[in-house]
Amino acid sequence: MPSQLLRQVRVLDPVAEVDCTADVLIRSGAVAVIAPQIAEPPADAQVIDRAGLVLGTGLVDLYSHSGEPGFESRETLHSLFQAAIEGGFTRLTLLPDTHPAIDTLAGLAQVRSRIQPDSVPQIYLWAALTVGVAGKQMTELTELATAGAVGFADGQPLPDTALLRRLLEYAQPLAKPLALWCCDQQLTGNGVMREGIDSIQLGLPGSPTIAETSALAAVLECVEAIGTPVHLMRISTARSVELIRAAKARGLPITASTTWMHLLRHTQDIQSYDPNLRIEPPLGTPDDQAALIAAVQQGVIDAIAVDHSPYTYEEKTVAFAEAPPGAIGLELALPLLWHRFVESGEWSALLLWQALSSRPARCLHQEPATVAPSTAAELILFDPQQSWQVSQPLLKSQSRNTPWLGHTIRGRVIRHWCPAHKQSGAPSVIR
Repeated sequence: MPSQLLRQVRVLDPVAEVDCTADVLIRSGAVAVIAPQIAEPPADAQVIDRAGLVLGTGLVDLYSHSGEPGFESRETLHSLFQAAIEGGFTRLTLLPDTHPAIDTLAGLAQVRSRIQPDSVPQIYLWAALTVGVAGKQMTELTELATAGAVGFADGQPLPDTALLRRLLEYAQPLAKPLALWCCDQQLTGNGVMREGIDSIQLGLPGSPTIAETSALAAVLECVEAIGTPVHLMRISTARSVELIRAAKARGLPITASTTWMHLLRHTQDIQSYDPNLRIEPPLGTPDDQAALIAAVQQGVIDAIAVDHSPYTYEEKTVAFAEAPPGAIGLELALPLLWHRFVESGEWSALLLWQALSSRPARCLHQEPATVAPSTAAELILFDPQQSWQVSQPLLKSQSRNTPWLGHTIRGRVIRHWCPAHKQSGAPSVIR
């Protein structure tokens, strides 16, 4: 395998908090040398010398949806993995709402059997908290934990607080991440966007803020009483940020994430009635968006998730209120977030990289990747200035449900280095 010499790249290491310009030599799938200049590279080294490139650790997605098994018309595992690689995600964590659901050892084994042991990116599976992710009957948590599930999450709200309490009690000794989406679906009703002046003006049924915050308050009370660590998924409101900030100040063992879409869009964008802007939880108000952006910057929100949710053209090409909620994002999150927050100067590049790489790894109880000599290369090379059109020929995802379809955006991952999964041997280099 030839070496690669990256000349004068911007090195971003979110663990060591390094942001510098250097020459980097990668040899045999590992970082060999990082230096201000490498005068005498190996004779066989492939030299990459282009101004403005960024070399950072591979990105980590906390939760996304796979179409396969059960919904292959939306997304196959092959197309999902290609989309993740294209977007710079070297670790991908899949929710259990496949068909059948990942709620038994057999369900876990069925999905695993479709994943090559040396797959790139590295794939991790959430096991379901409840049978059929239906929120009624607890799964065999101990069996699933022993079988190697990364943690437990339905990706759906739990309607029964008594069941939530039992789950927290049973999960406590397993030392696995437990992710919860806080949402009271009775309060949501038929709401399809955040309730407020915008929903009234647009004539769309609104989902009130308290649908999220009342459920979140109940979860926080249970966590405070029982002590089981919890990850709070899909935080979308300013009031939720206040509750999480206060809970962390009291020392509760919680982490939290919001999705990339909630940082980039808000209720006023729905004036287009684009069904690809219908997501769950619904987009927040401009005040919600501002609070989430500040919370990521302050560390109140630990991580940014993609929550990649593919749907077919036929499923999404309907009226806004009738469209299934969700959008794809693995290929789009990094360039759009970079352009919005880093190029504008609102966030540092390291902050964005931490929110997409080291922080989500820690939420999953994983060791985050780093850029250091003698470490396996789990890296991506990102060109912030490369323009490309979000179109069917260029997207790797099998689905196209994104509000950026047809738009030209800047920023693309041009190379990846990813260690093989633990079950395999030598690292592999992509592209």
